[in-house]
Amino acid sequence: MPLESLTAHVDTSPAAALPPVNTWNPPFCGDMALTIAADGRWWHEGTPIGRARLVRLLSRLLRRETDGDYYLVSPVEKLRIQVEDRAFLIVDAECRDGVWTLTTNLGDSVTLDAQRRLVVSAMPGGEPVPEVAIRFGLSARFNRNVYYRLIDIAEMHETRNGSELGIYSDGVWQFLGRLPEEAP
Repeated sequence: MPLESLTAHVDTSPAAALPPVNTWNPPFCGDMALTIAADGRWWHEGTPIGRARLVRLLSRLLRRETDGDYYLVSPVEKLRIQVEDRAFLIVDAECRDGVWTLTTNLGDSVTLDAQRRLVVSAMPGGEPVPEVAIRFGLSARFNRNVYYRLIDIAEMHETRNGSELGIYSDGVWQFLGRLPEEAP
């Protein structure tokens, strides 16, 4: 299926708002041989997509539905794709005036606050790493270097469940993980 039919409905200018993919309800058209690898690379029919602009454009058409599957959608068609872990990676984190802003590998920015919180979940292979909701049912996993940078500056809190590491953003505790219990 040509990508042009999917991308024809998207304004690609840098200032363009996200298309309302959450309101589009096109018919399911089948599976597309597109995979988002756990390392953030996009593959089409076994070949990496090297054009960053095309990947960014496709990411604007992506949503995750309640069935847990990922779809590229336009007003007229919906194609299921494969995602190995999460659709995005957090590649940068910046704190300004006590508020953390996270940036994804595709240029999206989100602010951690009471409505947008970190959640720790297992990566493929079982290692627990934080993720954060981005949009349309999609989330971003922390890239290892960003995660370790935040762990390095994290605060520790004692709770009923043991020692927690985290950061404050906009006055809200953002959980990064638990410290392993020491052996007696």
